[in-house]
Amino acid sequence: MPLSSPPLLPTDPQHFAGRHVLVTGASRGIGWAVAKAFAAAGASLSLVGRDAASLQQRAAEITGPQNSATLQNSVRAFAADVADEAAIGKAINDAQAAQGPLDILVNNAGFGASKPFAKMDTGHWREMLNVNLDGVFFATRAAIPGLLSRPQARVITIASTAGLTGYGYVAAYCAAKHGAVGLMRALAREYAKRDITFNAVCPGYVDTEMTETSIRTIVEKTGRSREQALAELTAGNPQGRLVKPEEVAATVLWLAMPAAGAVTGQAIAVAGGEVM
Repeated sequence: MPLSSPPLLPTDPQHFAGRHVLVTGASRGIGWAVAKAFAAAGASLSLVGRDAASLQQRAAEITGPQNSATLQNSVRAFAADVADEAAIGKAINDAQAAQGPLDILVNNAGFGASKPFAKMDTGHWREMLNVNLDGVFFATRAAIPGLLSRPQARVITIASTAGLTGYGYVAAYCAAKHGAVGLMRALAREYAKRDITFNAVCPGYVDTEMTETSIRTIVEKTGRSREQALAELTAGNPQGRLVKPEEVAATVLWLAMPAAGAVTGQAIAVAGGEVM
């Protein structure tokens, strides 16, 4: 009889009990997978995103009657755009007022768009940096005082393989993600003597709405079929597939565990061997 596959995520419902986790971009994609994983492991959650209604719906899904009663009132939603310095600062302060100092910050909010470099205007450049780099800076800076007051604090930023290598037609996105990785590395050195780690998780193409948008763009611009567009995106992955959001979430949870306390300043690719 073949062995069954082990679970991707911790199965102990109290693994992160007493820990306050804030996830940006939490209403969908990787952010939602990360939020669900921490909730299942007992963490108190603060969900941050731009769409208040979507966040409230997600919070209700976690705390619904189908889930453990221990999750009731442990999930809060805070609407904010990470690219708005004042708004994300207020959201983090409000989250800590409601649920105590942060233990773990997951900088997940991000957005990708393509444009040939010669046709790239300042607006496109700023849009990519505002969300993917400035947002990480604003959220991390606002969270640092609370994090430094807690044992085994963590800052985990969802970057991209675009933070580790270059791709054509996404120069601004690559620049922003390289910046996010560099920020984590710099902070890991600056705070090496404190009980806090800073790491980046760098997925390849993940089975999320953002990848679906990329597929639609390829179809619209090239006339290829959806299957052909998907094959183009997965061609760079030696495993020949999209990464699952749960695989990224599992990496985030591992970095948040006490056993990963010596892992800091790292950029971990979750990309099927695309980047080594």
